[in-house]
Amino acid sequence: MLSSSKNTAINSISWIASLGIVASAMALFVVLSVFSGLRSMSLEYTQATDPDYRIEAKTGKTFEISAQEIKKLTQTAAIENASKVIEERVLFNYKEREQVAYIKGVDANYTQVTPIIKYVSDSIWLDQNSNETIVGNEIARKLGLGLFDFNGKLAVWSPKPGNGKLNNPEDAFTKITTYPVGVFSVSEELNQKYVYGSFSMAKNLLGFIDNQITYLEIKSAKNTTESDVLEIINTVLGDKVKVKSRAQLNATLYKMLNTENIVVYLIFTLVIIIALFNLVGALIMMIIDKKEHLKTLYNMGTEAKDIRKIFFFQGGLITVIGGCIGLALGVLLVLGQLHFNWIMFSETDAYPVVLELKNVCIVLATIFTLGLSASFIASKSINNDLLS
Repeated sequence: MLSSSKNTAINSISWIASLGIVASAMALFVVLSVFSGLRSMSLEYTQATDPDYRIEAKTGKTFEISAQEIKKLTQTAAIENASKVIEERVLFNYKEREQVAYIKGVDANYTQVTPIIKYVSDSIWLDQNSNETIVGNEIARKLGLGLFDFNGKLAVWSPKPGNGKLNNPEDAFTKITTYPVGVFSVSEELNQKYVYGSFSMAKNLLGFIDNQITYLEIKSAKNTTESDVLEIINTVLGDKVKVKSRAQLNATLYKMLNTENIVVYLIFTLVIIIALFNLVGALIMMIIDKKEHLKTLYNMGTEAKDIRKIFFFQGGLITVIGGCIGLALGVLLVLGQLHFNWIMFSETDAYPVVLELKNVCIVLATIFTLGLSASFIASKSINNDLLS
């Protein structure tokens, strides 16, 4: 009875250790997949308005670039398209309501550089020969803006350069009347920051001279490296400009996402380590239970290192099988969320998850490394003193 009870306890601990490995592997894979989904969703918003590369002035807010220089850039194999942009903070006025935001004047190539048009109501875009505007939905809400409301036009005010010593304060500003034809919705931050207009309208509003721009936004060709793009820009424009990639434009966001991913991974790795204590305990109890049998093997000439290999292999087998089962369950859960949208974070949007081979490799590497380490630690308890 005592022996049977002892074997039952050891078997129970072994099952608990196995289930702990299964649950840990499944949880780690699901959490990594969720963070991959959140990362993709966050970066999708930046891709809506941020180009692959942005050329800025090295000093000051603006720089000059000729049509010939832009043509040289876009005729290379590494750069697919380029768009001139004028951006400045201005005052918007609509039916006695006011809102400070950025006017972003873009040329006809802008929709070829960024996919912003996907986020605009009815996919309407600007006529470059008019004073039409596309307004962020937060700005539209705060102004009480109506589309195609020609009786209530959206006025834009920008201060004129000068000393400001004028009798009439209105003479210190340039005013342009615009016609809102669309509303875009990307993210809360961008929706309350930008109003898009034509390049020529922004140029007249801000008093820019010919060839003067704030940015030149670049769409790179597929399979092009960053070094290829930078080399071409430096060759054509020299050192009068600086270049930022999309990651550099959103350095804070990228840093935050990477930090969160690492922290969550470390937390779940700690959970796996705690779960593996059960594996170590189960192996040590097996060693103690089989002590007499192990002594017999030892007396028959089996070396201690060979006996250690038996328990190391047993622990490794539990780890490999448990890790693979847990990973398979995690993959099924992620596929279920992708296809059936089990968990929603809004009425229309499912909680984002991404099934990535990278996460599969991370889970397997973590489980196998920690599990085999735990098995090695447990098997080290077998020594000559125990067997003699």
